[in-house]
Amino acid sequence: QVQLTESGGGSVETGGSLTPSCVVSAYRMCMGGFRQAPDKARERVATIHSSGTTTYADSVKGRFTISRDNAKNVQYLEMHSLQPEDTAVYICAAPGIVIGGCRPSDMVHWGQGTQVTVSS
Repeated sequence: QVQLTESGGGSVETGGSLTPSCVVSAYRMCMGGFRQAPDKARERVATIHSSGTTTYADSVKGRFTISRDNAKNVQYLEMHSLQPEDTAVYICAAPGIVIGGCRPSDMVHWGQGTQVTVSS
């Protein structure tokens, strides 16, 4: 069973920055960051492939950067210019197999999430 463990959430004021990280117990070519706000559906924030290819939700482009340390199986989500609408539980995810894709439907393993709260 692949395990994902997030850390690095917290509370900041509008315009602040946070960099949650996620450790994955087994290597995956693709890793993803998602978020779920109260009473809203879970949404994809960003994904990163071991080749370096990244994708971002339109709402975070230019403000968030996803990166990874392949040697340590760690994913980082650098978040800047945070807004109250970014408040959510941030959850990392990985596909079911090593060569699994980066689509939301490929994600099988999920972390427990880390809370990010942005106050106005």
